[in-house]
Amino acid sequence: MQKDLQDYRKSYEQSELLEDRIPNHPTALFAAWFEEAESHPGIAEVNAMTLSTVGEDNFPQARIVLLKSFDKEGFVFYTNYNSEKARAIEKHKEVCLTFFWPSLERQVIIKGKATKNSEEEATDYFKTRPRGSQLGAWASNQSSPVASRAEIEERLKYFEDKFEGQEVPKPAHWGGYRVKAKSFEFWQGRVNRLHDRILYEVESEKNWNVKRLAP
Repeated sequence: MQKDLQDYRKSYEQSELLEDRIPNHPTALFAAWFEEAESHPGIAEVNAMTLSTVGEDNFPQARIVLLKSFDKEGFVFYTNYNSEKARAIEKHKEVCLTFFWPSLERQVIIKGKATKNSEEEATDYFKTRPRGSQLGAWASNQSSPVASRAEIEERLKYFEDKFEGQEVPKPAHWGGYRVKAKSFEFWQGRVNRLHDRILYEVESEKNWNVKRLAP
């Protein structure tokens, strides 16, 4: 059965992105956009981002992960180091992060290299997680086949019992990645599909080349 989507159309009219109103450093613009998205009632998870990698099979793969911190040094997320995404990063450190905030008619595309953050940083963050999430990090052999949901629940019960009455330690196979950006593309929807696209490309630690791209 074919579903016709030709009439799915939206006119983008909320804002604009002009060169004379942007900062020299892309992280400053990202922070400003992120703050606007945080305060928008129509955006449920402002820190949800698409992480795109090249897998062990050389196919691209994208999935949604949650951004946990960012600054000029990079964008941090956490995962199981045995997961499919982590294995992909081990082979190809070049990744892409995409933020899409449709309520603001905006997206940001960030390309960069992912490297593991420190054990200390990962442990400090792990301690802030809800206990259920801490136990889940032990219970799930992420991306591995399982026979049933019951198997997962049994593993969770095992670790609930194992760590009962004590602090849950961070598993050695769990930690974070920091994506050091080499480029940012800021996309602002405009009327007639003539969208604003501003690309920042790194020249040095403090200097970025800025150019407009055709929509």
